[in-house]
Amino acid sequence: MIIYRFLFFSSKHHPRQSLLQRFGPSQRIQSCSYAKSTKHSYRKSDVDPLMSIESPASRSWITYVIPASVLGFAGLAAFLHYNDEKRAVLKGSGQGNNCGCDTIKGPFIGGPFTLIDTENRYVTERDFLGNWILLYFGYTSSPDVGPEQLKIMAKAIDTLESKHSLKVLPVFVTLDPQRDTTSQLRAYLREFDTRVVGLTGASSAIRQMAQQYRVYFKKVEEEGNDYLVDTFHNMYLMSPKMEVVRCFGVEYSPEELSEAILTELRRTPA
Repeated sequence: MIIYRFLFFSSKHHPRQSLLQRFGPSQRIQSCSYAKSTKHSYRKSDVDPLMSIESPASRSWITYVIPASVLGFAGLAAFLHYNDEKRAVLKGSGQGNNCGCDTIKGPFIGGPFTLIDTENRYVTERDFLGNWILLYFGYTSSPDVGPEQLKIMAKAIDTLESKHSLKVLPVFVTLDPQRDTTSQLRAYLREFDTRVVGLTGASSAIRQMAQQYRVYFKKVEEEGNDYLVDTFHNMYLMSPKMEVVRCFGVEYSPEELSEAILTELRRTPA
């Protein structure tokens, strides 16, 4: 009897529409998520929406299940994103000889490619067999790190040849084929060392090679139509079989780089 009078009083002084408006937003959010998992059972229900709000069981079930579903979905998305980053970026890159190349060799890193050199000739990985290669991925518009790395590469190669009579072929692969044409590459690399072999090609071919060698790069837009390329600037020492022997980060000086390469060449049988 007391409940009946309370409901009668509420319906008289507070119309049903105002109660729905008061509880409506919370009900719409919950029912939308709930309907995705139990769509058919929700439509068959003849229970008044207002009475569903007052049901402690339904409110308790929704309160715990929906947040758990959201957290589970977020965790799955984060896990997939982390795996994508691991496949795109070499583990430990940017940390010198601890960039993963000591344990990831052969078919796990590297692979076939077809690019174009500065003389407009098609070049594949087979053209480099039988040579020690120092491979560097960069781009000619790099404002500071790229030129510095090329200077280090050129000095290290020169030291190995002049002091130890060891030849290591330096190879530069651009990550910006849109701007780095064959003529642009040729003019740019001549400023550092004429021995550096420059390679460019179609964007799809560059992207495929970067993926094979676990090289991260991303275009970073700036003001106007200008942009930079974000990358790790690592160098790879390749054996005459075109297998990765070691990788080097930006912390190496020319002397340290030449000594590290010399150690690997002496360690590896001819």
